[in-house]
Amino acid sequence: MTAATSAPAGGATAVRRSKKRKSPSSLSWRDRVEITALSAPAVIMFLTFVILPVIMAAYYGFFKWKGFGVPTNFVGFENYRTILTDPEFHNVLRHNAIVVFGSLALQGPFALLLALLLNKKMRGQSVIRVLIFIPYVISEVIAGTAWGLILQTDGAMNGLLRKLGLGALANDWISDPKTALTILLFILTWKYAGFAVIIFLAGMQGIPEELTEAAKVDGASYWQIQRKITIPLLGPTMRMWGFLSIIGSLQLFDLVYIIWGQYISSTAGTSTMATYMVVNGRMSGNYGYGNAVAWCSSSSPW
Repeated sequence: MTAATSAPAGGATAVRRSKKRKSPSSLSWRDRVEITALSAPAVIMFLTFVILPVIMAAYYGFFKWKGFGVPTNFVGFENYRTILTDPEFHNVLRHNAIVVFGSLALQGPFALLLALLLNKKMRGQSVIRVLIFIPYVISEVIAGTAWGLILQTDGAMNGLLRKLGLGALANDWISDPKTALTILLFILTWKYAGFAVIIFLAGMQGIPEELTEAAKVDGASYWQIQRKITIPLLGPTMRMWGFLSIIGSLQLFDLVYIIWGQYISSTAGTSTMATYMVVNGRMSGNYGYGNAVAWCSSSSPW
């Protein structure tokens, strides 16, 4: 009898609590002021530093502009027509697409495997994590300069091959279109895989140990636990890393510009949308065209 009477009482309490919850339309003016005051700085920052520059870039793209003063030489859609009909820009889009998919295909599995191995208790675990993360914290200027010296014709790579009796494999790694893009993907994997490893390891710390312990009791092996429990529960972390990797691949500029320069990158097949924009906009003194490239690049799928 007591249980029967207490159930309705509990249900009535839940109903009363649900009635106390305010819907967005029933917020008081004080709540609306607080929400507006707290969100206004973020909205203003977003409009000022994201939306407004995109609008201004689209506007300047209608002019042949030197980068200073008020643009007056109106050319209409000429800059945009030039971009869409330029074969070099089409190649740039293809290069960026290869970098996006290549980074996901190479860095993701490699970093996931390292994270799974480093998630086990072993000697020197902290040291190994630091060594893997070091390439990511090295500045792009230092990394690009180092790899540029290593991979040049008379650099350390070809010198090592000759000392090992493999001189026939020596190549102009940077300038050769057959190897340049592969070299770029290798450098990107070396540079940014450590970042993915740290993110995956952080995601693994949020997986409840009770699940893995129960799987061990049921006789599951280490790799069965990883395949059935760890990797599925790591899905949100992997999606977040994939999103960050795509953004970084689309914005790729510094490593390409440092290693290949402003002209070799186009002939070697490693130019990106960012390098194309700098070379054809800023370096050519045509900031109107550069703004049009920036707007088309931000609007394109790659």
